Amino acid sequence: MPSLPAVDNPPAEVQRSLGRLRAALDAELPARAAGHLLIGTWNLRAFGGLTAAWRTRGGDSPKRNLADLCAIAEVVARFDVCAIQESRGDLTALRTLMRRLGPEWGLLVTDVGEGDAANDERLAYVFDRRAVQLSGLAGELVIDDATFGDAKTPLRRQFARPPFMVSFQTGPPAAPQHFTLVSLHVVYGATRADRTPEIATFAHRLRQRALEQDEFNRNLIALGDFNIDRWDDPNGAAFVSEGLTPPDELLEQPRSIFDRGSSKHFYDQIAWFTVGDREALTLHYTKEAGRVEWTRFLLTGLTSVSKSWRISDHYPLWARFALT
Repeated sequence: MPSLPAVDNPPAEVQRSLGRLRAALDAELPARAAGHLLIGTWNLRAFGGLTAAWRTRGGDSPKRNLADLCAIAEVVARFDVCAIQESRGDLTALRTLMRRLGPEWGLLVTDVGEGDAANDERLAYVFDRRAVQLSGLAGELVIDDATFGDAKTPLRRQFARPPFMVSFQTGPPAAPQHFTLVSLHVVYGATRADRTPEIATFAHRLRQRALEQDEFNRNLIALGDFNIDRWDDPNGAAFVSEGLTPPDELLEQPRSIFDRGSSKHFYDQIAWFTVGDREALTLHYTKEAGRVEWTRFLLTGLTSVSKSWRISDHYPLWARFALT
């Protein structure tokens, strides 16, 4: 494995910037605390290579530099566990992120998807092992051939990037709480209609899992980038068709740094199944959720396009749960 750049001693200018970011995050996010679980999800645009310098110069490729990586780490470190979409075959950025986070942090990542639609992408989970531990399950959601193309499974072939399911536990060892996260990055396609089969199939199959008597199907939480443009379009309807319910606190939060005014997209989601008004979780959602609007604090003098290649074109989402 190639050597990773050192990120443990940023220049003074970068340290000051990170200090301002930490202060802003302190004001924006609830603190991580015993008895609570803070879950995040973030599509990090083309999170593969990394320019091993603290500043990006005109000819550098990729544009993301070490200072940007440290800023990303500051955000990710606010969560007990964070799902990351768009990690690439090149693991330099992801492994450098883990180096910056420190030895207490764990990583679980899929292999690279094959074919053009997979876009050389992986799905990843980054988690603080002091707060969250793996509890046994790691796998991908795949579909049996016999049901391709039926009313509930309109997908006609396997997911280009299969949903990544991982079970975790948190809380005191004598009485741990178990939960399973299922991350997906829906293929954008040429039209909105191209996304509907993946979204509808995901919602249906996840619902089936939630109804099965299996210890890993407790506290199923879906998260990731579902490329939903609007709640009132067929993709928004497909996502909630089987009972997946995003928290109210996230419903009107724009997900893209390119959104302006009434132009909003709802690509990224955190959602779980509900029964009427009662949460179908043993975790207790605390009515706290939101996005991290990092563009207010980072790279403020750059265009949105430049920011998207340095950090991301998405805002991270988060939701908080109490264990009792």
